[in-house]
Amino acid sequence: MPNPVPRTRWEPLHASRGLSGDVEESNERIMDGTMEVGVRTTESPRDLFGFRLIAPLALGSMLNPVNSTMISTALIPIARDFHATVAQTSWLIGGLYITSAIAQPTMGRLADCLGARRVYLAGLYLIALAGIAGIFAPSLRALIWVRVLLGIGTSAAYPTAMKILRNQAAMTASVEPRMALGILSMSALSTIAVGPALGGILTGFGGWRMVFSVNLPLALVGILLVFMWIPNDETKPSGFGKFVREIDFIGIALFTGSLLTGMLFLNDVPHPKWSLLVLFVVLGILVVFHSLRKNNPFIDIRMLVSNLPLTVTYLRYGTFCLMAYGMLYGFSQWLQGGPGLSSTKAGLITLPMSVLAAVSALVGGRLKTIRNPLICGTVGLVFAAGCIALITSGTPTLLLTLLVLPFGIPQGICSNANQAAVYAQARQEELGTAAGLLRTSQYVGAIVAASLLGLLFGKHPTDHGMHSLAWVMVVLSAALLVATVMDRTLPSAAVSEQHE
Repeated sequence: MPNPVPRTRWEPLHASRGLSGDVEESNERIMDGTMEVGVRTTESPRDLFGFRLIAPLALGSMLNPVNSTMISTALIPIARDFHATVAQTSWLIGGLYITSAIAQPTMGRLADCLGARRVYLAGLYLIALAGIAGIFAPSLRALIWVRVLLGIGTSAAYPTAMKILRNQAAMTASVEPRMALGILSMSALSTIAVGPALGGILTGFGGWRMVFSVNLPLALVGILLVFMWIPNDETKPSGFGKFVREIDFIGIALFTGSLLTGMLFLNDVPHPKWSLLVLFVVLGILVVFHSLRKNNPFIDIRMLVSNLPLTVTYLRYGTFCLMAYGMLYGFSQWLQGGPGLSSTKAGLITLPMSVLAAVSALVGGRLKTIRNPLICGTVGLVFAAGCIALITSGTPTLLLTLLVLPFGIPQGICSNANQAAVYAQARQEELGTAAGLLRTSQYVGAIVAASLLGLLFGKHPTDHGMHSLAWVMVVLSAALLVATVMDRTLPSAAVSEQHE
């Protein structure tokens, strides 16, 4: 029997690049006792996952996080134009996150059925449409629906990017594209951080509608790059029949209902509607019962119960995101409503913090442990929240910039460490579901943050509201620090070392 050809050098005959000059010969491939016809390629893994493949995927993966935070410096101008309160404009935040919490895993399943490239392009078309609609939105309600459309479109990027990378690796039998995956992760974390500054600059330059319209050219560039550089889907779409059978629509409806009723209750806590709280609890119970009865539920309660360390990581990350997004949205609104700064100046004040967050995200990605970075990042969170409690409307601009600067450090470090914890704690066969639920915990944290701001700020951001937010973050971050120190299930070694 001839020796098997090394797996890292093979590409199926049906590959979309075809038989070109980089193909040396065709041979028989022996694997698992079966014969397959394949061709050997001279391309290295670096070439296979190079700029042309990564650029369109990284661009798309940026659009959801940048839209989530870019609007923070546009909320006050939007509220002024539509005579809305902070609680009402919080639906611009919550609408995107509720949609994203549902659409991200759903788009991933749709990509499995119809093809990742097709679904990715469909998402970019929706983003372009949302960019146009944002220019002409006549009311706050219409603008909320634009954000919902953006949530659906941008949610297609990350799961389809992951699938395109996996397809490329499988097609060439190459090793895991760690650098490509790292670029996607860093792109998302960096754009979350720079979103407020970018939103402030755009709003100051052309008004808050620029925050929406900028999605049109970004989507068009993404569509062009996909047509130029992303390989066609190798398989024909299996159709909507398989999609309908495999998607847990009942679970999605129950989960969506619980998020909506919870947010509606939190948005008007001073005048509580207890019927909403009762409905939230009932829907939550139904989510649990439905999950336990279904084979492939939208929220896998069995996985959460059987893997408590993973569940703790979701709670920890959701709490961290509550504070991170509360700070990103709350501080930007306060700068315009308290000191009365323009959107551009508000964005520029947060820019150093954003740059520090991006740098800390890159540093966090290179750390080889999980437990210690989480503890250090949470200590930094306590300190940063305490600094926020010192600011007032009379604080000089330079001092404001310095007081919020420490908040950038825990953003990158904690995000990377929690992501690494999921990969270390989840079972291999559940890793896809586990990664999706991490995103869901992030969105739930952001939704609660939006509701909390509506409660603390009321109709207008004030010093008292900002101080209240700061002390809430101090208490939460201190509790998070104690819980992290006491959590002995956190792996202390590097993720890669654990799987060796």
